[in-house]
Amino acid sequence: MRAVDAAKKLELASALPARYYFGEDMLAMEHRSVFARSWQLVARHDQLAELGDHVVEKIGEVPVIVIRGQDGVLRAFPNVCRHRAGPLALCNGKGARALHCKYHGWTYTLEGQLRSAPEMQAAADFNVADIRLPPLRVHEWQGLVFVALSDDVPAFEEVYGGIVERIAPIDLSAMRYLRRDSYDIDCNWKVYIDNFLEGYHLPHVHPGLSKVLDYRAYGTEIFPWYSLQSSPLRDGGEFYGEGEAFYYHVYPNVMLNIMPGRLQTNRILPLGPGRCRVEFDYYYAQDDKAMSRIAADQAFSDEVQIEDVTICEAVQKGLASGFYEAGRLCPKRESGVWHFQNLLRAAYADDAGASA
Repeated sequence: MRAVDAAKKLELASALPARYYFGEDMLAMEHRSVFARSWQLVARHDQLAELGDHVVEKIGEVPVIVIRGQDGVLRAFPNVCRHRAGPLALCNGKGARALHCKYHGWTYTLEGQLRSAPEMQAAADFNVADIRLPPLRVHEWQGLVFVALSDDVPAFEEVYGGIVERIAPIDLSAMRYLRRDSYDIDCNWKVYIDNFLEGYHLPHVHPGLSKVLDYRAYGTEIFPWYSLQSSPLRDGGEFYGEGEAFYYHVYPNVMLNIMPGRLQTNRILPLGPGRCRVEFDYYYAQDDKAMSRIAADQAFSDEVQIEDVTICEAVQKGLASGFYEAGRLCPKRESGVWHFQNLLRAAYADDAGASA
C-alpha cells in the first residue's frame, strides 16, 4: 500500500464495531483465523535449555508441547497422542527421555516417532514405524521461543525482522528473566490490545507514566506485522535512566516493552469472549543498576497495569451498552489501532472466504 493511500485511509478510519468484541462464535473464528495463523510466544530459552526439557502450552484451542530433543534440536508438536488424543505431557518438565501418553501409555521419541504401543500386537497392518507426531514450526529469537500451527504463517524473519536493529545498542538476549505477573481482566482480548496501541490515553489514564514519557514527541510507526510506539525518556532518574522507550505490538497478541536495561514481554490470551489474561514477563540487564531498577519497577508497573485494567473493563461495559457505534480514529494518535484492526479485518475476510 502506498503511503499516500494509507494516510488517506487512516484519515477516514473508524474503529471496529462493538459486535466484534462479543460471542463464542466470534472467538472460535479468531482461534482458527488469528491465533492458529500467527507466530505465538510460548516459552523462554532457559525453560528449554537442556535435552529433554519441555513446555506445555495452548495456542487458541490447540494444546502444544515444545521439547529439546536428544540431538539438541528444539521441536514442537500438538500435545495429542495419535491413538485417542491423550496428552503426552501434563505440565512443564526437565530431562525427559521420551514422551509417554498419559492415557494409554503410547511412547514417542523426543523427535516425534512412535516407539511403542502397549498390547497392539493383534491390530492388523499396525506398524509403529508408520506413526509420527505432526511437527509444528518453532523458532528461537532473542531468548524467546515461538510456535506457529500453520504453514500459511509468514516466515518468522518477515514478522519480527528489524526490531533488533532498531533498538540497538539494547541487547535483549543479554537480559535475564526475573518474574511473571498475570492479570485476569473482564474484557475482550482486543480491548486490551486496542488500549496498548495508542498513547492518546496517556494524559488521562496514566499520570505517572506521562511524567516519564514525552507525549509531544510520542510517535507511532507501522510495519507489515508490527507497530512501534516510541518516546524519549524524561525525568527517568535512577528508574529508567536516559534513552528511549520502545513499545512494540507484534500481531496478534505479543507486546515487547523495551527500555534501557529492561524488557517486558506481554502475552494476551483470551479466556472467553469477555475475559482475557495478560501475562507480563520481566527481564533485566545484568549490570550494577539492576537491583535498584528491579525494586522501583515493581510498584510503578503495578500502578500502570491497574490503571489499564480499570479503563479496559469500563470500555468493555461501554461496548456492551447498546449505545456504542464505531467511532472515528484519531489519525495522529491511533494509527496503531488502525493497523491492528486492519490485520484483523483481513484475517476475518480470509476465514469467511475459506468457509464459503
